[in-house]
Amino acid sequence: MTNPHILITNDDGVDTLGILILAQHLREIGDVTVLAPDKNWSACGHARTLTKPLRIRKTRLSDNSRALTCDGTPADCVALACLGAVERPADIVVSGINRGMNLAQDVTCSGTVSAAFEGALNGIPSIAVSTQYASKMDYAPAAKVAVNIAKQVLANGLPNHTILNINVPIQQDGRHKGTKITTQGTRVYNDRLDTRQDPRGATYYWLAGDRPEAIDVPGSDTSAVLNGYVSVTPLQLNLVAQDMLTTLKDWSL
Repeated sequence: MTNPHILITNDDGVDTLGILILAQHLREIGDVTVLAPDKNWSACGHARTLTKPLRIRKTRLSDNSRALTCDGTPADCVALACLGAVERPADIVVSGINRGMNLAQDVTCSGTVSAAFEGALNGIPSIAVSTQYASKMDYAPAAKVAVNIAKQVLANGLPNHTILNINVPIQQDGRHKGTKITTQGTRVYNDRLDTRQDPRGATYYWLAGDRPEAIDVPGSDTSAVLNGYVSVTPLQLNLVAQDMLTTLKDWSL
């Protein structure tokens, strides 16, 4: 029996520890191909490269295992693999492990989540895996969760154009309380605009701010991780606001 083929990517870059630990753990259940960006693309969303050629080169992870890297976005990496740049078709796409959570509204700009959506667009069951930010990152708990959920996805599949968004909190003892199936929650973003001048007097801007605050709404992804649980949220590409369909019929459009 042929091992499943697992395509791994991320948005933090091919040289990060999160993708290394993820690849090492997923090799336990399948044949792994890593194709990830050559730089950090955090918060790039579902950006695709249409105005220049893309290049793939061979590289190695820090454990000397083989990998591929691309000068495009996370979604580009998955698209390239799905369209034939990787000879063997993938049975599952696993995007991560992201350094920091992708919760609530984060999913609209997350390169990690968008890479999984690119897999779903190409008919491949896909999951996105993120873990809580810390000064000293420990990716092993999230990698173990990813292995377990990847097994379930390989066995059961996912609906068309649907992904699983997984967020793993970090606990002091390295454990979590369990897993909750969640809805998409809410975060309050404390953004601000820093306006500065360069040495020549030209104005430039930094988009800055404090870390977002999670709202503890029962059943949501934010609530789960705040209370020490792994959050698994099924997300779909269909963004239609169903309640507005009837309302708009009453407008003079």
